Amino acid sequence: MPFRTPIKHCRNCGQGVVYRVPDDGDTRERAVCPACGTIHYENPLNVVGTVPYWGDQVLLCKRNIEPRWGKWTLPAGFMELGETTLEGAERETDEEAGAQVEMGELFSVISVPRVGQVHLFYLARLLSDRFDPGHETLEARLFAEHEIPWDEIAFKTVRETLLRYFDDRRRGSFGVHNLHVT
Repeated sequence: MPFRTPIKHCRNCGQGVVYRVPDDGDTRERAVCPACGTIHYENPLNVVGTVPYWGDQVLLCKRNIEPRWGKWTLPAGFMELGETTLEGAERETDEEAGAQVEMGELFSVISVPRVGQVHLFYLARLLSDRFDPGHETLEARLFAEHEIPWDEIAFKTVRETLLRYFDDRRRGSFGVHNLHVT
């Protein structure tokens, strides 16, 4: 996978690894330790977030970090070990926007194979229209669909999620959207 630094040393014993197809019936090249035999699997990272809504508006955060500093996004970030996707999405919404929400259903699952990520967004009803953004956010603000700065959206996954949210809202029925972006 060209988007990550290759594994160089075994996490178990520290020996330098070699890349080859393991002898266990696997079909993919993996980092294999020639000393202890450990096979190191690399898996996608999960990004979890919300589509926080207040009436006909959604909450967006202006990024204060790279990548895409100064662009708008939904509150989201990497899932932590020991938490569920739902817990991670709620945590990220609090950390980035200082928004209190009532978590809803899973709304979009978006595979991003070129960067080894899967993005999961949940619907989240805002309990207040007051926000206290964290250090990763320059500004947290509500937008009606016609006000969204579409040319300033940070990520394709956020754009696709927002487009589907407003389409579903117009139809009066929300489903789960399983997508992929390049």
